[in-house]
Amino acid sequence: LKMGTYGFVRVLLPATPDGFRTFAPYLAAFAAAGIVYGSLACLALARDGAKGDLKRLIAYSSVGHMGFVLLGIATMTPTGVNGALFANIAHGLITGLLFFLVGALKDRTGTSDLDALAAQGKGAALYGRTPRLGSLLAFGAVASLGLPGLAGFWGEMLAMLGAFRPAEGLNRPAFLVCMAIAGFGTLLTAAYLLVVVRRVCMGERRPQPAELPDVRGYEYAAWSPLVALTLIGGLWPAALLGLTDPAVQKLLTGGRA
Repeated sequence: LKMGTYGFVRVLLPATPDGFRTFAPYLAAFAAAGIVYGSLACLALARDGAKGDLKRLIAYSSVGHMGFVLLGIATMTPTGVNGALFANIAHGLITGLLFFLVGALKDRTGTSDLDALAAQGKGAALYGRTPRLGSLLAFGAVASLGLPGLAGFWGEMLAMLGAFRPAEGLNRPAFLVCMAIAGFGTLLTAAYLLVVVRRVCMGERRPQPAELPDVRGYEYAAWSPLVALTLIGGLWPAALLGLTDPAVQKLLTGGRA
């Protein structure tokens, strides 16, 4: 995923700007379709009876997140490309954290199947059984859906702002349609992630064969940097944008400062 972004931003944009401009509206359309497709696939996996695996769901969520990256690049604007780079880094932090958490959950329960965890629709009740693990999973979910104040918000917002006013010569009405579809995709993203939180973190605390261990010390050591960087990226986006913007400006102007 990251190498694809590198290829677009570092090679195609500066080397073939005219050709990229020709195909940019089509890339934006693919991006919008990917956002909606990824979200609908996750919604299908999250519903009751779908036998959806949480790891598979997180993998499909990356399709939607990378759609915002492609949309930002397709705008050929500093705002959009900076948003794409920001979204890439945020995706690495947040999705990495979610995979860690689901792996820890599978280690404790023996499964990452959503229906098995939320048996008979009652919910896995992690808030009651392992409150710290449940809280971290909810944190990762709301970060992934783009909650303002967390790193997942800025990349998506900047990509859509870039689509609102794409580079000169691009078909603005087409980009506005893609922006609207992407905005709808954020609602679908919120829907499936909140369903996951409801089914995994909430529910009745049923008698269990054994209590589940909560977050261990070495897990705190591994996850705390991801949580901290997600918070810092959300509350202080200028720290990252200040690093990427000078390079983006040069790339979009053919190397001229």
